[in-house]
Amino acid sequence: MLQSIHIPGLFITGTDTGVGKTVVAGAIAGWFNRHGARVAVSKPVATGCVHRREGLVSEDAEYLASCADSRHPLDMVCPQRYAEPLAPAIAASRAGQPLDWPTVQRSLTLMASQSDVMLVEGVGGLLVPLDQRASVLDMIMWLQLPAVIVARPGLGTINHTLLTIAMLRSAGITVAGVVINRYPTDNVPIADENNPRAIEHWGKTPVLCLVPDEPIRRASVPVGIADAVDQVDWVRLAGAKRQRMD
Repeated sequence: MLQSIHIPGLFITGTDTGVGKTVVAGAIAGWFNRHGARVAVSKPVATGCVHRREGLVSEDAEYLASCADSRHPLDMVCPQRYAEPLAPAIAASRAGQPLDWPTVQRSLTLMASQSDVMLVEGVGGLLVPLDQRASVLDMIMWLQLPAVIVARPGLGTINHTLLTIAMLRSAGITVAGVVINRYPTDNVPIADENNPRAIEHWGKTPVLCLVPDEPIRRASVPVGIADAVDQVDWVRLAGAKRQRMD
């Protein structure tokens, strides 16, 4: 069990795996960085990590740290890393390395003590098991951060997104809004065109921005994605003090 974060922040979750949470989280981190905030980024648990000379490395954590211009080392940004691209509970079991919650807590506490705002990125969707007892949803409940939901644009996303909204609200979590990622810029299909309004109507939550489908280059946020994210008042959503960001 983790302690709540006592600085402003956001938890970036998704309707599923592979929806682009890391890109969106990195773009938000870059926004805070450009606005003068000391932004901490955290990917507490990552799977599918790569072997480097220094050991297992999360490429998602590398991306977040680069976007945030983070002063914290990567093993603090992502304290729990597993090689196999599986749900963390399964990867940990197969590796014989149970998730070390005290290490996660120490990393979060230290980074929070040195920062103005914290962004935490989850793994996959809400019910992905982190260990034998806890899911991503449990982590959000413990940290008590408002949640930003990253969703796909196409057919099926209404159901996935509304389920995610409902589960967060039933757990008492504030839903800051939805970001629809990889939104087509040309020849938009009918489903993609109508889904944002449908999510707002039935989910009773704002679609914060439509992030265009642009190729991602390592350690940078494409201009179109940054422009989309720049339309949002992230200070207000994170509960931060504006005077420290201006």
